[in-house]
Amino acid sequence: MEKKYSTSKPSWVPEEPNEKFACSVMGGIEGIKDTTVGNINPALTSGKMKPKRRLIMSEDDYVGGLLNGDRMTLSRAITLIESNSPRHFAKAQRVLQRLLPHTGKALRIGITGVPGAGKSTMIEAFGNMLCDAGHKVAVLTVDPTSSVTKGSILGDKTRMGTLSRRREAFIRPSPAGGTLGGVARKSRETMLMCEAAGYDVIIIETVGVGQSETTVRSMVDFFLLVVLTGAGDELQGIKKGIMELADAIVVNKADGDNLVKAKVSRGQYERMLEYIRPATPGWPTHAYMCSALEKTGLKELWEVIKGFRENTQKSGVWHKRRDSQLLDWMHSMIDEHLHNLFFEDTVITGRMPEVREAVLDGTISPTQAVAELVKLFDVERAARRQVDIFHPEQEKG
Repeated sequence: MEKKYSTSKPSWVPEEPNEKFACSVMGGIEGIKDTTVGNINPALTSGKMKPKRRLIMSEDDYVGGLLNGDRMTLSRAITLIESNSPRHFAKAQRVLQRLLPHTGKALRIGITGVPGAGKSTMIEAFGNMLCDAGHKVAVLTVDPTSSVTKGSILGDKTRMGTLSRRREAFIRPSPAGGTLGGVARKSRETMLMCEAAGYDVIIIETVGVGQSETTVRSMVDFFLLVVLTGAGDELQGIKKGIMELADAIVVNKADGDNLVKAKVSRGQYERMLEYIRPATPGWPTHAYMCSALEKTGLKELWEVIKGFRENTQKSGVWHKRRDSQLLDWMHSMIDEHLHNLFFEDTVITGRMPEVREAVLDGTISPTQAVAELVKLFDVERAARRQVDIFHPEQEKG
C-alpha cells in the first residue's frame, strides 16, 4: 500500500487560497528515515526516483570530498562530527585523523560581543570583502539554545544572505547546546574540517559576551570584541571581563548620526585599555571603528589582523598559542570522556537513584554521596566498554 503524507498550515495562514501565503508544513512519510535525501518525496518509496547523493558515505568518500573542497561533503562531515552516536564518533575521529596533515594553515578569528552589536551583519560584510580579495571563508556561528526545549532557531545563516550564496564561503550554524562559552562542543573538529576543505579564513561567531564566553579564546588566533555606543558598554568595560582577552576592540555601527558617538566611545576604550594587560604578549590591543552598513573600517581591520599574524609568527607567540590550544583541547576532552564513562557505567546508573534519594532526604551530604559513587566506579570495567577507534574491525555489530 502506498504510504501517504499529510500537510498542515500555521494558524496565521488564511483558510481561503491566497497568493500571499504559500507556507505549509509537510509531515513526512511513515517509515522513511531521516537519512534519505527527500524523506518527504513519495517517489523514493516506490522506487521511481533515486536520491542524488549516497545515503552512506565511507571514510574515503569523506576524505576525498573534503580535500577536493566539496561543500556538500563538508556539511555531511560536520553532521558526522556533531553526532552523539558512539559509532559515528569512531568514524568521525578516523576521518579527522586522516585530515590532520591538511589542517592548521588557516587564520582563525573569534568574534564576540553584546547581543545586538551587529556581529552577523559585520561578519557578512567582512566575509564578502575577503571573498572579493580571493580568500575562502568559513563562518561557524553558534546560536543560543533554549533551556526548555533544547532547540535553537539557527537564524545566523539567514541573516547572512549574500555571503551564504557565494561559492567561496561556507556558513555553518550550530546550536550552543548549553556548552560553556556558547561554543558548540564539536566546534574545534568542525574548524579542522573546514581547514582541510581549503578554507583559509575561519570565523567563529559566539552567542554573546560574558565571563563564560572566554572559551572561544582557546580556539582562535585573533580574538575580536564588537561593541556598541550608548549601551552602557563604557561602564562595563572598566570591569575588564572579556576585554582583557581581546586582541582588538571594534566599535560597530559607526555611521550616520552615530558616528560622533562612536568616535567618543573609541577614545574611551583606548583609555581603558591602558590599564589592562594585552591579551597577546608583544601585541598592544587598540580600539577601532567600522560600519557594516557602509562597509567602512573593514579593510583597516583586516590590515590589523594581518599585522597581528605577521608580528606573532615572527615572535613565536603564534606557534606557542597553537600548541597551548591543542593541550587545552586534550584536557577538555579528558574531562568530557571521564564524565561520560562515569555516568554511562551500569553500576553507577543502578546505584544513582538510591544515592539521590538519600541526598534529598538529608541522610547523607552531597560530598558523601560523591565519595560513595566514586568508590563504586571501576575504571577498568568502564574501559572494557570502549572500542579502539582506529581499528574499526573490532567494532561489534
